[in-house]
Amino acid sequence: MKIQPNSVVALTYDLYTTQDGEEVFVEKATEEQPLVFLYGVGMMLPKFEENLTGLGTGDTYDFHLTAADAYGLKDDNAVTELPSDMFQGMDVPEVGSVLPLQDNQGNQFRARVTGVSETGVHVDLNHPMAGQDLHFKGQILNVREATEEELSHGHAHGADGHSGH
Repeated sequence: MKIQPNSVVALTYDLYTTQDGEEVFVEKATEEQPLVFLYGVGMMLPKFEENLTGLGTGDTYDFHLTAADAYGLKDDNAVTELPSDMFQGMDVPEVGSVLPLQDNQGNQFRARVTGVSETGVHVDLNHPMAGQDLHFKGQILNVREATEEELSHGHAHGADGHSGH
């Protein structure tokens, strides 16, 4: 079966970014712990899925995504200061830590702490990989039709369709 909308894909990947002109390894998904996802429902980066379209079990892939096609360009306006009174009664977060936040509409997101001052905690709201070009290499391990339950839930239930919740 070839990868198409509403199919469940299990794959391996090695992910690289570029730093100082050199390719740097970031993370991987292995045969023992593959990435398994429901294709075409918006869970993955659109250009990532586009590069996998039509591939089948056993096929390999090797492609690059520009920062704009991945997690976007770094937005200098997405850096702000959270007032120190938000942290009353708790430890002040350390620089480099990631804070789970929620806006007034209930949307959840994460912010990386970039500094701490007397007036507040400075955070970067950009995705950690914003501004970075990505390089993916890997192999398609399995492609199958999604089950009705997976389609109704909007996500895959594992490589075999039975590792649900």
